Amino acid sequence: MTTSKTASPGFRLALDYGPLLVFFAVNFLTPGAAIFRIIAATGAFMAAMVVALILSWFKTGRVSPMLLISAVLVLVFGGLTIYFHDERFIKMKPTFVYAIFAAVLGFGLATGRPLLQSLLETAYPGLDQAGWRKLTRNWTIFFVVMAVLNEAVWRNSSTDFWVGFKLWGAIPLTLVFAFANVPMLLKHGLQAESAPDTIPPEG
Repeated sequence: MTTSKTASPGFRLALDYGPLLVFFAVNFLTPGAAIFRIIAATGAFMAAMVVALILSWFKTGRVSPMLLISAVLVLVFGGLTIYFHDERFIKMKPTFVYAIFAAVLGFGLATGRPLLQSLLETAYPGLDQAGWRKLTRNWTIFFVVMAVLNEAVWRNSSTDFWVGFKLWGAIPLTLVFAFANVPMLLKHGLQAESAPDTIPPEG
């Protein structure tokens, strides 16, 4: 039986954001029309997600639920993008990622179950139950806003603008939001040296 190991924060960030950075790099470096660049980037994104799953399994003995959900959606929507040569599928993928996370966390809030705690596990050591509830509420609202924002951007802009938004808008917003929660978390028992240790993946 494979034994689970604790991964460093840097390794977890690399797993969550590395494939996305591969997507941006390939899209930027591939010559030609936008549709050819986005298809090449999507293929690289899919391959990088598979590598992330493999690395997670062999380095830690497990795959986090958030990484698994993201990987499945990347493979499904990426496959549709490549098969139909239609970039709309990969543009819709973040909306589904955000919506699924919001629904899961919202369900946890409604039923009194700390599902975010189950997803992030040891990411916030010392955090009390009130802190987990507030963090879950905040991330639920954030994911809903990001789902709406992604829909607004991709439906009303070019592919290149959407890619730029993902790189220079969505990722910074996610990181800033995560750090903005730290003062509240520290008031609810979070160990200062661990804040923030793990950040939910950007869609």
